[in-house]
Amino acid sequence: MRGSGILYPISSLPSRFGIGSFSKEALEFVDFLRDAGQSYWQVLPFGPTGYGDSPYQSFSTFAGNPYFISLDDLIEDGLLTEEECTALDFGKNPEYCDYGALYESRYKALHMAYKRFVEKAEETEDFQAFVKENADWLDDYCLYMALKQENEGKPWSEWEAPYRNRDKKAMAVLGEVISQTMDFFRFQQYEFMKQWKKVRAYAHKNGISIIGDIPIYVAFDSADTWSHPEMFQFDEDNIPISVAGCPPDAFSATGQLWGNPLYDWAYLKKNGYKWWIRRIERCLEFYDVIRIDHFRGFDEYYAVPFGEETAENGKWKKGPGMDLFRKIRASLGDVAIIAEDLGYITDSVRELLHESGFPGMKVLQFAFDGSEASLYLPYKHERNCVVYTGTHDNMTTRGWIESIDDHDRDFARRYINSIYTDYGQFTWDFIREAFRSVADLCIVPIQDFLVKGNEARMNCPAVAGGNWQWRVTPGLLSKELADSIFEITRVYGRLPVRPEPEEESAEEEEESEETEKGEEA
Repeated sequence: MRGSGILYPISSLPSRFGIGSFSKEALEFVDFLRDAGQSYWQVLPFGPTGYGDSPYQSFSTFAGNPYFISLDDLIEDGLLTEEECTALDFGKNPEYCDYGALYESRYKALHMAYKRFVEKAEETEDFQAFVKENADWLDDYCLYMALKQENEGKPWSEWEAPYRNRDKKAMAVLGEVISQTMDFFRFQQYEFMKQWKKVRAYAHKNGISIIGDIPIYVAFDSADTWSHPEMFQFDEDNIPISVAGCPPDAFSATGQLWGNPLYDWAYLKKNGYKWWIRRIERCLEFYDVIRIDHFRGFDEYYAVPFGEETAENGKWKKGPGMDLFRKIRASLGDVAIIAEDLGYITDSVRELLHESGFPGMKVLQFAFDGSEASLYLPYKHERNCVVYTGTHDNMTTRGWIESIDDHDRDFARRYINSIYTDYGQFTWDFIREAFRSVADLCIVPIQDFLVKGNEARMNCPAVAGGNWQWRVTPGLLSKELADSIFEITRVYGRLPVRPEPEEESAEEEEESEETEKGEEA
């Protein structure tokens, strides 16, 4: 069934406290999606971010980002006061996240909330149930974060040997201070899930499904590597043998050195890929559809010897292929997955994608890259794919139109039959071209609907600093914009079939009336 949605990171939502969160603005965006005739909200990875602020380099692939916890909700719950929150500095520019200010102020607010939470004995039962249900990943994550705090934020590879190597005796005598710090991090994850469940339930009620994003790799400095070093290509001292990257190409003469630790696929296969299955299962607690970044790494991955300064001396090695996805399917059923199959793709990757049945990706900007025979041109699209105008790693469509040469711009204009020289109108024609694609699903970043230039770009790969900051300011998502999106969604056959609202039972109607009377009182 044809559908469409909007790529809009949680961090980019407007809010009063420096970064988007699970506040009323998230619920209001669900209303916007519904009114615009959309079926999907795509978000970026949910993990807690560290140095560099990238959601693709997280301290845990299982945990949620505490920055997304709504302080407004904590105020409503009596865990914070309005005065306490407004007294803190979360940054001055509502259009960009100030991660330095967030780091200083957000945890102060969460500490105050945690202190009151501990005093509210009536809430501890739900909290303890959450801790017990998630102990398989939560305990390791909270211990890792507590030790990281004790070690002034240093990566675990720089901790003293007993803690670096998880010596059992050292772990057993960590003491009450560490225990209390661990509970503070448990509280964060409890609040994160409590609030996200509310937002997700509201999305489902309005016919909106969530598309989430997970990186294929985890960060070296993470609870995942520290607690499970046996899963990675480490030596006896838990130092990486090889790390991830990609080889030299037309864009980079020395390749790209990502530095992520590589999986020991032989070990993972031996134990039935349990960790990967649990990872996907956890993602399903966040999302309805999972987009897996760097899908080709499951076919072959590029291994660069640890310590190399470039990716020139790496080698391609065989990945798990369909064996992993068969195990996932056997354990979890038919998980809805989107395969990020961008970049240089070999026949064996195409074969893996075909056998998996997962939809791949078509980025419309790539269709006009100097070659009039690009594989991304819409007439080459198939139904089982997802078409994007651009992704979080691309320029905004307006920024891209402004930056390409005259030949490519003229070809794009002729192809999409745009008569406009105004870049704003050109951008909307480009969006229409994505919507009219035969692809089952069309996703457009919110920046493109707002016709933003590259000042609103989310990420510039291989550029350190200045990424992941852009936010929507209040008032930009108007009824007129929703109506315009609704119309192109209707014209190109992507409107969802919304279920009729269920009639309230007499008992529910009575409860609703009592609630309304209480609110009036």
